[in-house]
Amino acid sequence: MKYQFSHIPVNVLPVNTKYRKIRTAIPAPETLKILLDLEKYESQSMHGQLPVVWDRAEDFQIYDSCGNCWIDFTSTIFVANAGHANSQITSALHTVIDRKLLHTYTFAHETRALFLKKLIEITPDQFEKAFLLSAGTEATECAVKLIRMHGQTINSSKLGIISFQGAMHGRTMGAEMLKGDPHQSAWIGYRDPNMYHLPFPYPWTAKDSFDKKYDWAKRFQEDMEDLKAKGLNFDNIAGFMVESYLGWGAIFYPVAYIKALVDFAKEYDCLVAFDEIQGGFGRSGKLFVYQHYDVEPDLLCLGKALSGSLPLSAVIGSQKIMDLPEFGSMSSTHSANPLCCAAGLANLEAIEFGNLIAESSRKGKILHGRLNILKEKYSDRISYIFGKGLLAGIILNDPKSGEPDGLFASRVCEKAMQKGLLLVHTGRESIKIGPPLTIWDGALEEGLDVLDEAIAATVQDTK
Repeated sequence: MKYQFSHIPVNVLPVNTKYRKIRTAIPAPETLKILLDLEKYESQSMHGQLPVVWDRAEDFQIYDSCGNCWIDFTSTIFVANAGHANSQITSALHTVIDRKLLHTYTFAHETRALFLKKLIEITPDQFEKAFLLSAGTEATECAVKLIRMHGQTINSSKLGIISFQGAMHGRTMGAEMLKGDPHQSAWIGYRDPNMYHLPFPYPWTAKDSFDKKYDWAKRFQEDMEDLKAKGLNFDNIAGFMVESYLGWGAIFYPVAYIKALVDFAKEYDCLVAFDEIQGGFGRSGKLFVYQHYDVEPDLLCLGKALSGSLPLSAVIGSQKIMDLPEFGSMSSTHSANPLCCAAGLANLEAIEFGNLIAESSRKGKILHGRLNILKEKYSDRISYIFGKGLLAGIILNDPKSGEPDGLFASRVCEKAMQKGLLLVHTGRESIKIGPPLTIWDGALEEGLDVLDEAIAATVQDTK
């Protein structure tokens, strides 16, 4: 059962620093009606996050209506890379609203052309065209369609899609099938016989080998041979869908494993799509996460920080692949909405002119340096620190059993909230960290101090 955060206000110590303010009990009593109304009128599936009622968000800080202010280590799950309510984005939105152009279906408008031009200009050369959508899950579904269309130009049976167990690609039917989680996809009622799943190459799965030069390329080949033994014909693989890192824990693939995957794809005329929805646009210290693996994918799925605010996603690839759908055969009602495109264009410019990718890399050294100190301090609780740039996953375990400890992770998030820090609550044994790339060094350091305090307080409570 998922941890349910209490809505009963708790009296906590007041906080008043340059970056944080806690002036009320938490949750703030004045906001309880809003929380209760949401419980009453909205599906419970939406209610897994910390009970903070946001009133406004600016740069790296979140405010409620009661005078409380939190340092944000969530970026609304890696959307607000350029900072909440970035002035360039809000200015662009005001311009579109004042022009009175809120929706165009698929009819042309100038901002759409400007945004697409900018997107293709800033991405590596193999990406020549884009298809715009609204949600990240739409982008992954679109990529699957393109992969299979490409496969069928080679042979009619080339429909196989290979993804990784536990990867997150969205909540729609095809995206949930990609995840390979029988529990979460049970509602679908059937399994696509042309979807296959590789076990994620977790670093701890190499522990049986005392050779530090564990052969991850060979491991990929062995994993593929296991699929072949179950009946997969390699010639019928259309492509791979790769979440650029495993989302729940910010766990990256071994570089050699991904290189072997891409080499295999070339050998068998398969496409490789990277799902960069959580990781793109500077989060990892590079424009895209796949660049850490030194490979060249065929397709990218983009979203979240693509606009830094409003719902906007995309698939990008070569002209040859992106033009596979017949003229006018694939469209979306809200694709390229004028407001979303304006936000996207301003966001890309803000990331570029703010030098935020380099800043993510620089600040990431501060983040990971401090987290590794915490790992030493709480060595019986923290088993791994993962991530790159301003992205981190803290993996927590029970010190007695050594088993993953999701309850402890949830309680740390709750303690941090009471102290003026918002962390990404995953609902399992991990805590994710991903502040806006604009966060000030002092705020980043202070937030990490609070994280230390929250872990210490939770350890004390569980004794």
